[in-house]
Amino acid sequence: MSIRLAGVAELPVLQDIERAAGRPFRDIGMQAIADDEPLSVEALSGYQRAGRAWVKADADDRPVAYLIADVVDGNLHLEQVSVHPSSARRGIGRSLIEHAAAHAKAEGLPALTLITFTRVPWNAPYYERCGFWSLDDAELTPGLRALRRREGTLGLDRWPRVCMRRDL
Repeated sequence: MSIRLAGVAELPVLQDIERAAGRPFRDIGMQAIADDEPLSVEALSGYQRAGRAWVKADADDRPVAYLIADVVDGNLHLEQVSVHPSSARRGIGRSLIEHAAAHAKAEGLPALTLITFTRVPWNAPYYERCGFWSLDDAELTPGLRALRRREGTLGLDRWPRVCMRRDL
């Protein structure tokens, strides 16, 4: 499987991956997350144009996972990492994270950051295994604080969330 930039025509496929990856949230009582619509094709195209929308493609060059990222306060911020459940538990998400880390390093960015759910096994505990650690409130940068405020307005704070960081 290869990692490459997402093509414009593949952006609806990323939405499909996101919908499928969200389904397991239903099993842990987070129906609102399972039912949440993915980013629009227009929003995804912004990541694609910026060169920060990567896909992991199968042997037929079809995306099975993706990662999109922003630059927040001088760090590469992982906005979304999604793996289709049919390809889960094969190291695909980790390989996308490592690809993003290499990109950030090449761009001179010192760290990766993300915001995730604390009590979802494939969220904060997973990212800890990938070398991230939780930031306390005093460690949050202005951009991460702003993202957390935005999440609050979207209702994501119904479940415990955490900002995490991994130095490169």
